[in-house]
Amino acid sequence: MPAICVYCASVPTIDPAYLDLAAQVGRLIAARGHSLVSGGGRASMMGAVANAVRIGGSSTVGVIPRSLVDSEIADQASTELHIVETMRERKALMEARADAFLVLPGGIGTMEELFEIWTSRYLLMHRKPVVLLNAFDFYAPLLALVEHLRSAGFVRREAMAALHVVTDAGTALDVIEAELISPDRGGRR
Repeated sequence: MPAICVYCASVPTIDPAYLDLAAQVGRLIAARGHSLVSGGGRASMMGAVANAVRIGGSSTVGVIPRSLVDSEIADQASTELHIVETMRERKALMEARADAFLVLPGGIGTMEELFEIWTSRYLLMHRKPVVLLNAFDFYAPLLALVEHLRSAGFVRREAMAALHVVTDAGTALDVIEAELISPDRGGRR
């Protein structure tokens, strides 16, 4: 059962459409026989995706720093809940447990996770699929900035090819599944 790490918002002050998107992603992950790796919170999109995965009959692995257990309201319903000491430990364990990465709308934490996992894919530190779900055109400004960086010569074409950008949840999982079965995933694991 491939494990998909989902990066997304954990703040509760967002439009409910984003919660619906997260729940849709969770339902699809479960329906396609995958499991979830998440940041271990039960609030906002993070909780919506995890709840939908479990309702669909699949397992969830949550990883949360001790200092965030109360503020992010740890997802005690996780199949596995790992409490770590630092954000670096959190990200390392999430990366180790995942076979693929799916980035939904989120804030600065999500941006940091996106850029770290995308960069490590480009640098061939792993061969796991990295997919950005640009639902509601949420990432249009960020993608415009990245295109500006590319056109100015700061980002190579190979880096751009290491990130798949899609606009709907079904296509995101299609891309992940296709890349997981590809015999050449482009680098070291």
